[in-house]
Amino acid sequence: MSRIGRQPVAIPKGVTVSVKDGTVQARGPKGSLSRSIPELVTVEVKGSEVLVQRADDTKPARERHGLVRSLVNNMVTGVTSGLEKKLEIVGVGFKAETQGRKLVMSLGFSHPVEYALPQGIEVKVDKAILAVSGADKELVGQTAANIRGFRPPDSYKGKGVRYFGEHIKLKPGKAGATAK
Repeated sequence: MSRIGRQPVAIPKGVTVSVKDGTVQARGPKGSLSRSIPELVTVEVKGSEVLVQRADDTKPARERHGLVRSLVNNMVTGVTSGLEKKLEIVGVGFKAETQGRKLVMSLGFSHPVEYALPQGIEVKVDKAILAVSGADKELVGQTAANIRGFRPPDSYKGKGVRYFGEHIKLKPGKAGATAK
């Protein structure tokens, strides 16, 4: 039995979870999310808990058991309090600002980089820190990865967009010029 999969997901007050036609839907103060349930796994709501059961002990069923429980838990957490991922911009002259539903960044290129924010995602800019937030954990993570992908951290100087707290191991520069 999966240790993660057998744990029930608690439903906080103000959140409703329903299961219909092979999809799980969670509604709360931060929005509404739905996800289809894969084969070999069943999801049922009992009182203030969501239980995830698997059909048998085959490898595909065991693989999906913990995954579905984690996905349902992320949905409940997202619609309750929302999820957030922080990025930091490192580099002289590198900056970002929001203009409506667009994020405009100066990342050392000859042009500003514009990124249209997906529906359900908010970005707050505080100096060199970007806070990407929303209800869907997958969408928040993908948006943060897309923003980071415009200028990943350089391995020689450390400039670029990185996750908050991410440590970049810097490579040494050319050693041949100093050693004679």
